[in-house]
Amino acid sequence: MPANGLPLLLRSFGLTTMAGMWEESLARAQQENWGYERLVRHLCESEAQDRRERRTQRLLKAARLPDGKTLGNLNEKLLPAKIRRLLPTLLEGHFVERAENILAFGLPGRGKTHFLTALGRELILRRDVPVLFTPTFKLVQQLLAAKKELRLESELKELDRYPVVILDDLGYVQQNREEMEVLFTFLAERYERRTVMISSNLVFSKWDQIFKDPMTTMAAIDRLVHHAIILEFDGQSVRAQKAQERQGRAGASVSPLGSTTSLSPDGAKDSVPPKGLAKGSQTVNETTENQTGAVVSSSCH
Repeated sequence: MPANGLPLLLRSFGLTTMAGMWEESLARAQQENWGYERLVRHLCESEAQDRRERRTQRLLKAARLPDGKTLGNLNEKLLPAKIRRLLPTLLEGHFVERAENILAFGLPGRGKTHFLTALGRELILRRDVPVLFTPTFKLVQQLLAAKKELRLESELKELDRYPVVILDDLGYVQQNREEMEVLFTFLAERYERRTVMISSNLVFSKWDQIFKDPMTTMAAIDRLVHHAIILEFDGQSVRAQKAQERQGRAGASVSPLGSTTSLSPDGAKDSVPPKGLAKGSQTVNETTENQTGAVVSSSCH
């Protein structure tokens, strides 16, 4: 085979990067007196690196993460101190291997969506983990349409390709019973097998607004918190603080809307799951060391 025919052969094997850089690499090898082993290693390493980069870009595109919410522009100083200390552990991604859930509670504007989005993006970049971001109401409508077309099982299998699904704003849209059933089915299917990361401004005692009846509500909470890390985003609104900065009122203060992120309109304070549920869950609300060294505590008292 002539030397100029090798790139075509490489392309036929799907080695497009090696094919594209063959002539340049061969010339460099001759000029710098490389041996065959170094030339082959250079080509293989370049092919592997290019494939990793292309896969990362495919994962980022498939994830549908909101634009502009990255770890780089996440102001960690505005995070609750205990969540800030836990962040390095979460970035390692071991909770995904254990199929643990991340439940982020807080009043609107506290940075829950930004935090979960940034974490999901880093799981892709650092751990090569497929992630899917979706507003809860969109997922519910997607599953409901699949159920009506008798393809709910195949839709759930498609979602199962993602080890991590981020459900944003659980509780904003009040579900009817049929919608509630498909949402519960989705959560039940992922129980102890896949990770769900959820942001919500509704405390657990208000989840009967989502699942309609006490038994289903209790079952959903039990599955979610059994293996979960619960994050409470308290303090002032991130949006309000940014608005103050833009207006040049650095010294002005914004009164917090509540003492904890999980306060409901009537003052309920129970992002911690009801007694008797999910002893395997953890909540970042008291300074306690867990087995991984993260600052967490048991969510059951």
